[in-house]
Amino acid sequence: MTHRPDRAGDDPAIAGPGEGTLSIAAILAETARRRPDAPALHFMGHTIPYGALWDQTRAYAGALAARGIGPGSRVAMIVPNVPDFPRVYYAALALGAVVIPVHLLFKTDEIAFVLEDAGADLVVAAAPLLAEAAPAAARAGVPLVTVLAPEGLEIGGAPVPRLEAEAAAAQPIERHTAVHPLDAATVLYTSGTTGTPKGAVGSHLAMIEQVHCSLIDSFDMRPDDVIYGGLPFFHSFGQMAVLNIGFRRGAAIILLPKFDPDEALALLVAHKATVFTAVPTNFAGMVEAAKRSPERPPLRYAVSGGAALPVALLEAFERSYGAAVHEGYGLTETSPSCTFNVVSEPIRPGTVGTPMWGVDVAVADPDIEDRTVLLGEPGVLGEIVVRGHNLMKGYLGRPDATAAAVVDGWFRTGDLGTVDADSVVTIVDRKKDMIIRNGYNVYPTEVEAVLARHPAVSIAAVFGVPHETHGQEVHAAVIPAEGADADPAELVAYMKERVAAFKYPRVVHVVEDLPLGPSGKILKRDLVEVYGG
Repeated sequence: MTHRPDRAGDDPAIAGPGEGTLSIAAILAETARRRPDAPALHFMGHTIPYGALWDQTRAYAGALAARGIGPGSRVAMIVPNVPDFPRVYYAALALGAVVIPVHLLFKTDEIAFVLEDAGADLVVAAAPLLAEAAPAAARAGVPLVTVLAPEGLEIGGAPVPRLEAEAAAAQPIERHTAVHPLDAATVLYTSGTTGTPKGAVGSHLAMIEQVHCSLIDSFDMRPDDVIYGGLPFFHSFGQMAVLNIGFRRGAAIILLPKFDPDEALALLVAHKATVFTAVPTNFAGMVEAAKRSPERPPLRYAVSGGAALPVALLEAFERSYGAAVHEGYGLTETSPSCTFNVVSEPIRPGTVGTPMWGVDVAVADPDIEDRTVLLGEPGVLGEIVVRGHNLMKGYLGRPDATAAAVVDGWFRTGDLGTVDADSVVTIVDRKKDMIIRNGYNVYPTEVEAVLARHPAVSIAAVFGVPHETHGQEVHAAVIPAEGADADPAELVAYMKERVAAFKYPRVVHVVEDLPLGPSGKILKRDLVEVYGG
């Protein structure tokens, strides 16, 4: 046999990882070079151009470098949607460090768990959040530096280091550090809806490919767009679908640290917002805000994700704002998007669209967990599985959990759904949220979609409560529409007329708010704990 020296096993240029580099920090650096005077952020009456934001970021990076942060370091950040989030985020990435954004509502024990589990080398916390962040950092033995703190701030008699002051004295970096495309960029902790949070490790390649595929195939994003930036950047949805995609295109982002529908509407109008990206609970709030104000922003379209959007709510938002809502689907482990109702095509209400370029979405037998057995017939219900460039590298320090989640190369999402002959994906529900009443399967999302059409309902959550006779009983928690009197008995009767006898909620709880996870997803396990006793 003739020997061929170009075989992969012989030539490291073929078999090895290569010498290419890729960094998420280039998103901000390159846009600042091309569009230095274009607005990057609108925040509290101030506008920060791209050039100035990159200069500030380079100074922050210089301060972090002076603290020993470099390639492979792990920087946790507890910062809301203010200009310091992108400064710290891109500064750490520019040094080749790994960023660990932490949920802003986490308490001391939860923050300490993340810091210890992630092996954080430094935590950057906004001053208003130090009450929980400082003791967590001390418990985990992680150095802490703050942003947004007044001069002279002390904790326990000791001054708190201020990153702004350190940046003013530091030598700014000249350019971002070269990293391998498959190097870790972020560790994003799952919401913990199914147990202890796990850190999903995302690579530079997966995240940048997500940005480019979204811009080329999914979004109609333009450099002169103004994007609503109220989705929390510590979560993958806001971080990717707003911050990284918006900055890659060179659009402007309106920052809102905490969602308030009336304030959001006022900001959207004031800055002439053209793109609204949010979760269903935000859409419900905006529909109610529209009843209180006649003003409207010039929205071109809206994007929904994070949880299923009831068709009734989609239609109500379109009527209120004159903008089509394009729904997508994804998870923290998939960077996050897998599918999308492409902006340039007619939307398919009730579906999450078609797979993104380079991402395979299929349906597998949900009862077989050690192998991925695909169900090839179009429209058959099963577990949604995903493979492609968007997958995480794995769960940090949890090889067993990674092996259980990625089986035969497919990520097992835990969501039940269908894929039709045209590759249109419909999510039915979470496997763990499915209710079994008298042996019949009840899918909460289906029931919620009907309940949401009642004029007295703003948003609803359907969940199963243990029952001695039926196995589980169907309950619903609803937030009333503005000015409406939501009567539980009337809602039960309404549903009894519209869905099968085993599906309708026998008990309806009228509430002021619902427990939410970091992406705005309703935490049904909390509802079960409250009403299941």
